[in-house]
Amino acid sequence: MKIYIDENIPYAKQFFSDFGELHFFSGRTVTAEQLIDADILLVRSITNVDEKLLHLNKCLKFVGTATIGTDHIDQQYLQQRDITFNSAPGCNKISVAEYILSSLLVLAEKMQFQLVDKTVAIVGAGNTGSAVYERLNALGLNCKLYDPPLQLAGDNRAFCSFDEVINADIISLHVPKVSVGDYPTVHMFDANVLKQLNHKQILLNASRGEVIDNQALLKMAKAGLQPTLVLDVWEHEPTIEKALLPFVEIATPHIAGYSLDGKARGTEMLYHALCQKVGVNITHKAQDFVVKPAISDVTIEEIITQPILKKLIHLIFDVRRDDALFRQMIDQDDGFDIMRKTYSERREMSTLSVNAPASQTQLLQALGFKAECKREIK
Repeated sequence: MKIYIDENIPYAKQFFSDFGELHFFSGRTVTAEQLIDADILLVRSITNVDEKLLHLNKCLKFVGTATIGTDHIDQQYLQQRDITFNSAPGCNKISVAEYILSSLLVLAEKMQFQLVDKTVAIVGAGNTGSAVYERLNALGLNCKLYDPPLQLAGDNRAFCSFDEVINADIISLHVPKVSVGDYPTVHMFDANVLKQLNHKQILLNASRGEVIDNQALLKMAKAGLQPTLVLDVWEHEPTIEKALLPFVEIATPHIAGYSLDGKARGTEMLYHALCQKVGVNITHKAQDFVVKPAISDVTIEEIITQPILKKLIHLIFDVRRDDALFRQMIDQDDGFDIMRKTYSERREMSTLSVNAPASQTQLLQALGFKAECKREIK
């Protein structure tokens, strides 16, 4: 088989070389001519897979995206051609949740507040939103979930109203890009919604750039009316509205889900799906390929306070690194994509073993660390 793979999918050679001949391509610039003889196509979110891309190909059997989002895939077209499709739901939910946590701890220190005093509304209660909820709830925040489609589908969790969302201290967005239907998410936060927010609130978007009307946000920002902003995603990526950057407290180029562990999980999920498709046994695991972390264990001698938690989490991931690099690179030609392509290794909290007092292990485990008990503090 001829397998065409986005060059930014990690460990693809290790996972897929047994299936046939590998061809790597740029996800942003791939053409129909390049894919004319592809049997298997593996992409990420920057490649629109539709009739325009595939009309020259007559032999494609399988399409996979190593991402949780699927709005870049014309699934109806694939069904019409009897092409199997798989995504990687939940592969980067931990990475995104840790991005949110790192960002909030940075803001809490800078703005001098305690997270436990805040109410957070999590918009979108799927894999990623649920992972965010679990961590922030463990820290003692008053967490609320907003997800009408899940609520109508019978999800028995407690959900809040949209009025409660726009009145929360912190609003974190984790919805897919949906343009039509009863609950579209494109411009969910338009000018009418944004004007109801104030400078005391925090708005984070690590879902899709189109969820927030960036031009309306820019207009409000220039008038000094916007909430504190954390933006990992932008409208019209990679050609973003650079005029927004000075008004954004933490700005990054769609890398919230870019932990090495999360990306490896995405590749592994596609590998499992392809094994099932062609009827071969699963012989590879992501842990066989992912390198050991630079820091693998620490010891905590005290009760975990917010400052200690910030130090601990930032041993693994400090979002300020990516914010600074993004602002430095964005004016370069293709700076947005270059930073994504050359993104520095980032691990997840599960790679760090924390030796801590017994009373602290439950919290550490809820946040995703490996926690080992030591004798209690006297």
